[in-house]
Amino acid sequence: MSRAHAKAQVTGDDVRRIALALPDTTEKIAWSMPTFRVAGKMFATLPEDETSIAVRCPKVERDELALAEPDKFWIADHEAMFAWVRARLSALDAAELEVILADSWRQAAPTRLLDAYPELGLPPAS
Repeated sequence: MSRAHAKAQVTGDDVRRIALALPDTTEKIAWSMPTFRVAGKMFATLPEDETSIAVRCPKVERDELALAEPDKFWIADHEAMFAWVRARLSALDAAELEVILADSWRQAAPTRLLDAYPELGLPPAS
């Protein structure tokens, strides 16, 4: 792959910058790791050594992602019963990280925020 087509690897700092730019989002340390919350409800974590993120994802979509792109997405054993998926930061670019975090934010955000920020509403059907 040429340098022009190589993805710029995202970092934990990119996760923080993008997550905290979403409305009513705060960062809180829980389980010895940064977590990101909208109106107090968690929508992302930055576990381990900040090489991945965990985000909300409906179980059916989560399972499909993990099967379709196992180098990018996986389900942590302790999260298998919950609607969360992990993503490797090394496999994402900034644009994809923005989409993933906004999607997780939408799943946790209260209706008042979804109504106040329609540009962060559901993505258009493809």
